[in-house]
Amino acid sequence: MYKAFFGFREKPFSKTPDPHFLFLSPGHEEALARLEFVLEEREIAVLTGEIGCGKTTLSRALMDRSGDGYRFCFIVNPRLTGLEFLRTTARLLDVEAPATLKDSLLEQINTVVFESYQKGVCPVIVIDEAQMIADAEVFDEIRLLTNFQLDDRNLLAVIVMGQPELRSMLASSRFEPLRQRIALNYHLEPLSLEETMEYLDFRLEKAGGMPGLFAPDAVQKIFELAGGVPRKINSVATNALLVAYGNDAALIDSAIIDEIKDELMM
Repeated sequence: MYKAFFGFREKPFSKTPDPHFLFLSPGHEEALARLEFVLEEREIAVLTGEIGCGKTTLSRALMDRSGDGYRFCFIVNPRLTGLEFLRTTARLLDVEAPATLKDSLLEQINTVVFESYQKGVCPVIVIDEAQMIADAEVFDEIRLLTNFQLDDRNLLAVIVMGQPELRSMLASSRFEPLRQRIALNYHLEPLSLEETMEYLDFRLEKAGGMPGLFAPDAVQKIFELAGGVPRKINSVATNALLVAYGNDAALIDSAIIDEIKDELMM
């Protein structure tokens, strides 16, 4: 309803991880460049950040940039046992009947991964919300995936994403063997005040609108409420657009943000 009022082609602050709306702050741009390096080297990467900082969107953007030489397999619910993790990985790699015994299962995965290599394709296993992993054996199996290799190269890449507590989990001495295999350990920081303004204008323009819809005092309030977290910024901005539309306001100022801040659950 507010799209026509503001001249948008689409909603500028949707919560879905659409790479089209990926705002590359210096931190996000560096993370993406490093992830591309991990794919080229077929290594393990760990990417952490607060809820809503853009980790999932980055992984989708990475997939879009990578082309036909990579096959992405997303594990979005990692509450699995070690064996369940391997069976899930096997199914994502199109193993028709994943074995129930670990040795046979690893052999099946190795066969498919090698066949992919012969076709010029590198599988990329992406594990999201990895801080939810309850079975330590899953981390052992992640490490073992890097054993699929030739003399001069690995045959697949692994990206492990999660909230900041994942870093504390992996700091345990229990996971020293895995840490030695990790080529990239990157933490996404929230946006700064200046980046928050750039983010708002970027998404407005991507949606077909004009920059400057949010006055500087409104941006300051949004930054304070959202703490620079993109998903929270989206929530505040969407509510502000609705109020501005209802008030027939062409500019969103701090008074509108004050009007909605008590309704936001942050």
